[in-house]
Formats: sequence, structure tokens, C-alpha cells
Amino acid sequence: MNPQLGQLWVYLAASPLLGLTVTLLAYQGAFWLYRRSGMNPLANPVLIAVAVLVLLLTATGTAYESYFAGAQFVHFLLGPATVALAVPLYTQFRRVRAMLLPVLAGLVSGCITAALSAVLVARLFGASLPTQLSLAPKSVTTPIAMGIAERIGGIPSLTAVLVIVTGILGAVGARWLFDALRLRDPAIRGFAIGIASHGIGTARAFQVSEEAGAFAALAMGLNGVLTALLVPAFAGWLG
Repeated sequence: MNPQLGQLWVYLAASPLLGLTVTLLAYQGAFWLYRRSGMNPLANPVLIAVAVLVLLLTATGTAYESYFAGAQFVHFLLGPATVALAVPLYTQFRRVRAMLLPVLAGLVSGCITAALSAVLVARLFGASLPTQLSLAPKSVTTPIAMGIAERIGGIPSLTAVLVIVTGILGAVGARWLFDALRLRDPAIRGFAIGIASHGIGTARAFQVSEEAGAFAALAMGLNGVLTALLVPAFAGWLG
């Protein structure tokens, strides 16, 4: 890096607003690319924005803690944004009630499959026990997943990375998988991606339709609760 540019970056990095600014600019640019691509899942704005931020922090030698000092405001907004998901869910309440039994069956099977399949694949490839435990809650939203991982002896920081990767993979590949399986109902598609890919998948579902987003939000919330109950109960069996 040019010495003058390096000095300028050091000066700017001292401001807590830098992390917030670069985060918003990175996502705005990524979303512009996403729209220009015709909303192609491969141009997922979260994936692009994360890649840009990682490259920027690496190139400038900026510590994550320094970046997060400003970006934590975006992190804070995750709470209100999650609560706001109740609004579209309320508009779909009649259909949710009519599909109560399929919803519960899908929730239980999806929760168990998401956790168990990840652990079994990790064990098959010889991963350590802490890594296996870190993988178990990968399909729930980050704060819950990290709390579960810490409680059962996993590595919370590793879990956070795995959660993000899972969400991005779901948002990118879910449409083709649903089309291959000939799943057309937006409620079913939304609920499936909400269980498997938590918040990032839910955001993608809302871009498709409000109904898909509402069912994805329902699945994300219920799966978080059920995973928090089941995974610690069964974690002792992994030893």
C-alpha cells in the first residue's frame, strides 16, 4: 500500500464510523451487482459484501475488533429486524394455522436432519469432537448458534463462520434444488430454507415473495428454539 494512503487509512480507522460506512457501502455495491445480474442467486449480495470486507481488512491489516467497533450498530439492528419479521408472518397466519401439522413435522425432521447430518459428515472425515459440536447448531441464527456451541463444548467463533457459510450456500443454491425437486409452493420453499439457512436464507425468501419470507421467518424462529432444546440434550452422546 502507498505510504500516504496507509497513513490516511490509519487516521480513518481510528473513527468508529469507518466500520459502519464500509459495511453499508460494500452491501450497497453488492446489492447493485445483484440487481444488475437479474437477481441471480450466484450474485448473492451477502456473499459479495463479505468477500469485499474480508479483502479490505486483510489488505489494510485492520483488526476485526477495530472494524466491529463501528459495524456493531448493524449487528444491533439484527434484533429489531428479527422482531419485525412477525409482521408478514401475521398476514399469513390463517395459512400457517391450516398447515399446522405439516409445519410441526417439517420443523422436527428439519431440525434433527440439519444437526445430525452435519455431525455425521464431520465425524466421517475425522473432525475433532469440538469441531463436530461446533457444526451441530450451524442452521440456526448466529447468536443462538454461538450460545449452543459454547454450552456443549464447541468453538463459538467457528460456529459463527459455519452459520454464515450455511446461510450463503442455502441462499445461493436453494432455488435450483427446489426446482429440481419440483417444489413450487412458496410456503414450502420458504419454510425449508428458513430451517436450513436461517436469516440469510430468510432474506432471500423475502426477495422471492412475502409468503415465502413469512414461512421462512417462522421456520427460522421455531428452529432456533427447538435446536437450543435438542442439541444440548443429545450432545453428550457424541463423546
